[in-house]
Amino acid sequence: MTGDRFEVERVRRDFPILRRRIGSAELVYLDSANTAQKPEAVIRAMAEHYRCHNANVARAMHTLGAEATAAFEGARQKVAAFIGARPEEVVFTKNASEALNLAAHSLGATLAPGDEVVISVAEHHSNIVPWQLACQRSGARLRWFDLTEQGRLDLDQAAAERLINPRTKIVAVTWVSNVTGAVSPLTEIAAQARAVGAKLVLDGSQGVPHRPCDVTALGADLMAFTGHKLAGPTGIGALWGRYDLLEAMPPFLGGGEMIEIVRMEGSTYARPPHRFEAGTPPIAQAVGLGAAIDYLTGWGMDAIASHEADLTAYALARLAELPEVRLIGPADPTDRGGAIAFTLADLHPHDVMQVLDSYGVAVRGGHHCARPLHQRFQVTASVRVSSYLYTTRSEIDRLIEALIATLEFFRVRPGRK
Repeated sequence: MTGDRFEVERVRRDFPILRRRIGSAELVYLDSANTAQKPEAVIRAMAEHYRCHNANVARAMHTLGAEATAAFEGARQKVAAFIGARPEEVVFTKNASEALNLAAHSLGATLAPGDEVVISVAEHHSNIVPWQLACQRSGARLRWFDLTEQGRLDLDQAAAERLINPRTKIVAVTWVSNVTGAVSPLTEIAAQARAVGAKLVLDGSQGVPHRPCDVTALGADLMAFTGHKLAGPTGIGALWGRYDLLEAMPPFLGGGEMIEIVRMEGSTYARPPHRFEAGTPPIAQAVGLGAAIDYLTGWGMDAIASHEADLTAYALARLAELPEVRLIGPADPTDRGGAIAFTLADLHPHDVMQVLDSYGVAVRGGHHCARPLHQRFQVTASVRVSSYLYTTRSEIDRLIEALIATLEFFRVRPGRK
């Protein structure tokens, strides 16, 4: 499919849930930044695994065990190829949150009083709380990038405050914001981190599913992402790391398969990535993730990114037609992901979300696990719409119609705040 023109209607036929109706309305799913829908190929692959190949990996020496192990490690190879890495650099976790906790716990073990960790106000809680805990354990200091009024990382202020300096040991930032959609200036940040010998950790949850990824080109040392935003199943994520760094990091969890030799006096650990995969891993979920990567690769990540960029520009233009909309994040679609957050008049986002749902339009309302970002813009919550490869322009039009109907429902006259 890579060489074909991207045809969204062909894509949509592969997603059974998009044929659902919510009440009397056709489903318009605009919550893909939260979780993406699954193509039939993923559903089929997981059912086939359970039906024909179900067994534990590594330990079982029978035929089913060998087949399950081959499928699990085959999925690792697919993930590695998808992000431009080596298979032994890919650690399977249950989600991006666990991957970031692994990074903060294991890499954070090197921190000491006087060291500094730099994050940003734009981070998902999963890339804030683990580093807070790491600093509490070690005595290191947590610092952060502020945001510009457009929702981008404020590099000028960071430079004035010498935010990244010789005391900085770890810089942990999002690749693409799950609220503002802003793409972080990773080239500059990676260069600053390298200059002082700091490690760069990326939250790739909103980047990897939507655009071509080459972890080497990104300049990161570690990167976390999750399968369920990538058209794969829930219950699986990944941490990529430079192999030499993973090899130097201590385990996060203890248990089966992460060990080399266990003695009562002490234990030695397996080499990466298995050092970080204690216990029975998410086997069928890995199979499903591999199938999702095959599916996305078939359409081509360049084509998917181009389709989403067109949709984002269209959605921003349509939302700009409503004076009651206050955008949180860049209005310019350049260097921007597909998540678009906004407030509507003085209506609570939860109310907006519920009324939109009555029209079959599924969006997100809340702080999207990014409360500090919302505090920065002096709002308690926002409405978020987010597209994916299966989203159409006509669905954006349905959103605008539903927003106007929402204003009328709450007796807010369209065109007036």
